[in-house]
Amino acid sequence: MVEPQKLRRKPKERLHERIIRRLLFLSAALSVITMLAILGTLVFQALSFFQEVSLLEFLTETRWTPLFQPQYFGILPLVTGTLLVATVALLVAVPIGLGTAIFLSEYAPDSVRRTIKPVLEILAGIPTVVYGYFAITYVTPQLQGIFANLRVFNALSAGLVMGLMIIPMISSLSEDAMVAVPRLLREGAYALGARKFEVAIRVVLPAAISGVIASIILAMSRAIGETMIVSIAAGSTPRLTLNPLVSIQTMTAYITQLSLGETPFGSLEYRTIFAVGITLFIMVLAINLVGDWIKRRYWERY
Repeated sequence: MVEPQKLRRKPKERLHERIIRRLLFLSAALSVITMLAILGTLVFQALSFFQEVSLLEFLTETRWTPLFQPQYFGILPLVTGTLLVATVALLVAVPIGLGTAIFLSEYAPDSVRRTIKPVLEILAGIPTVVYGYFAITYVTPQLQGIFANLRVFNALSAGLVMGLMIIPMISSLSEDAMVAVPRLLREGAYALGARKFEVAIRVVLPAAISGVIASIILAMSRAIGETMIVSIAAGSTPRLTLNPLVSIQTMTAYITQLSLGETPFGSLEYRTIFAVGITLFIMVLAINLVGDWIKRRYWERY
């Protein structure tokens, strides 16, 4: 027979659980509502911009001069500048990040791993404005000794330093994915006569490929959305080019430039911020969706 005291205690416990569940639901709903509010603001302001500027002109025009006469509203120079810097950053970060992840998961002893991991976390915690001034005051002068025609503001130095910034993201997430690979796969490869490097490249890396791809996609999204490095080191010249030695302007740098308060509120020039912002949002969303599809496509269950 159940004691009366226990019968009285159960309703209180169920009420407590309901309160916690609703609080957790409100926390999740708050994140969704915040995202919808931001998206709604972008869409509303962007629609008012496209009432005056043709969407076709916005997507196909090769000149971007909303602050000068004659005005041109082609987003392509900003998109190419953004992708150019992000590409340079990934060319630096992916091989170094994957190499670091393989070393930490397959070669490094525990004492070395405990030393390198905090150093990587320090790199990830450095303010991006510091990276920006490091690019323009140190990296660019060094590169000018190699490339004679390198401008002071250029995409190359900004991309190289941005690559250093996102290395911890790739290395840490990739290492976690590699460590999660079952030990039996490694031992089976060793039993067949494979060497450690062959096991790392041909067994562990393919088995952890979904996590590795997720880390690269996340790093790419981080590079595309970076602001301070490109605002300081890449320049403010919207130029449709694939040459990393010249000054360019990214989408985030343009938003920063117009957010300084010199543009009249509500003007057509002001609304270009939201047109560029919704374009940036769509780009990052598309990259994340592709990355999520690739992750699910190659996800291995052990």
